[in-house]
Amino acid sequence: METYHYSQFNHAVVHVALFDDVTNAAAIRSRIVQAARNLGVDGNIEREAINFAFIDARLISSPLHLQTAIYQALLSEAQGQLRTKTIHSEILWALNPTNNITEAIRRYGVSDKSTALIVVRVDVSDTPDLRRRMCGIIQGHIVPFQALGRMTDWLIIKKHYKLDSELALKEVQGNLDRERFIIDNIVVSSVAMKSVMT
Repeated sequence: METYHYSQFNHAVVHVALFDDVTNAAAIRSRIVQAARNLGVDGNIEREAINFAFIDARLISSPLHLQTAIYQALLSEAQGQLRTKTIHSEILWALNPTNNITEAIRRYGVSDKSTALIVVRVDVSDTPDLRRRMCGIIQGHIVPFQALGRMTDWLIIKKHYKLDSELALKEVQGNLDRERFIIDNIVVSSVAMKSVMT
């Protein structure tokens, strides 16, 4: 698990864990939906228990891609301009190339078929037993963040960002490393500019 500190945002602490071999994605998704529907004290307890961003790891091109989305969500929250209900769903929204919140959650959030997840918790202090809480929700293995590179699905990223006709990619066609570098640059720049363009 990695931890990032953002003193400029009310001393926010962000914990990020990469899970592989996830076997209960459908149950996680169902639990999130049910928690959103529950009212009262029980609903509040369940929402707090799963108060994380669950991100499909296949759609993250690099650690910088994820960190940029987290930063944009923190910035929106600090400015009182969240477009979604929580900072965690704001991270999903920031990752999506369009402004459709439902589409962002469907594309970038946990799906029934997810086998690799990035779990993010944004807080104002270190949360006790966070790793245990994450592992209590997700049936899978925490792996080093360096494993993200083998999980990324570059074709889906190109599709979501509509990069098939991108001239810069056509110029380096056949050079996989260069193509991925360009895709990552485009995606990170899109996430960074999204709040400015909307």
